[in-house]
Amino acid sequence: MHPTSLTDSTFPYEIKDFNFGRILDENPNFHSVIVLGTLPVPSSLQSSETSSSKEASGPSESVAVARLPAILRIERTAFPPSFTDGLSSGVVASTRLIEHTDIYSWMHGWLERKEDLPDVKINVIFPATEVHIRKYTKQELLMVTETPELYDGVVKPYIEAFPASRTQWVRDVVDGKSEAERILCRTSDFLILPDMKWDPSGPISSLYLLALACGPSIRSLRDLRGGKRGHVGMLEEIRETAYEIVAERWGLGRGNLRMYVHYQPSYYHFHVHIVHASQAGMMGMTVGQAHLLDDIISMLKLSPTVLSELTFTYGLGAQHGLYGGMAAAQAELDVSWKGTR
Repeated sequence: MHPTSLTDSTFPYEIKDFNFGRILDENPNFHSVIVLGTLPVPSSLQSSETSSSKEASGPSESVAVARLPAILRIERTAFPPSFTDGLSSGVVASTRLIEHTDIYSWMHGWLERKEDLPDVKINVIFPATEVHIRKYTKQELLMVTETPELYDGVVKPYIEAFPASRTQWVRDVVDGKSEAERILCRTSDFLILPDMKWDPSGPISSLYLLALACGPSIRSLRDLRGGKRGHVGMLEEIRETAYEIVAERWGLGRGNLRMYVHYQPSYYHFHVHIVHASQAGMMGMTVGQAHLLDDIISMLKLSPTVLSELTFTYGLGAQHGLYGGMAAAQAELDVSWKGTR
């Protein structure tokens, strides 16, 4: 998902107005590219957006009045179930032979334009902040070890320093101010809706839902607790509700789902990722970042405070806001470990 204050009916810009700046990242395996550029500020938003831009960048940024940074993530769409039926009715409009040997042939193909068969899916972040740009820029990963002491000394202050505006888009979803028509289920503790990264026109194996906690008190899995007044009941209800939704809507069984929580998360408002078990290779499933919901529930039942006491090891990108503090702390840990050998 990504923040937006605009509805489809007031969509204020066109992709053709995008001015390319540079490539932030590209992934041939996932047929995607992320680019940074600018889009013109809509006249309806110009006064508020440009004034906030001046506050952030200084009064000399006169160009920012007309255009603001934008990030486009462009990816090839998956083939829908109807694609194979169209192979015999001209869905492949033309081909060009690359090579042929014995029984094997390679060729490029061009698809016929069809409204139900888009070529690409485009995600837009506009206006994009420096935080967004750092997040989507290709970067080296450093494996760091976060002890409870490092959480208290480095990570927790970092989280607490985040302004409420950074997760305002989440509050808008929870409060029903945006994406209300997309919500699949709502309770007093959480809601479930399709993640913006999911293209529902693709195969069901690409299913991607998101459960958002209604309250802001749980910022990450470090805040989860067991016991009578803890969060196990809510987590179990998220799990069971997700099973019910996918069974009723898509005929999927319990074994067809994978549910997990990120640490570090992309934003510090508790959420659970709900994806089809057949999805493979997604960056969000990386060992160290993704923690299975079943495992979290099991650990909290064994020890109510275990997640605040564990040492977590995970990859941290060089552009992440925690990188400097955690890299320095990691270097100190490395020195102390070498000294004990």
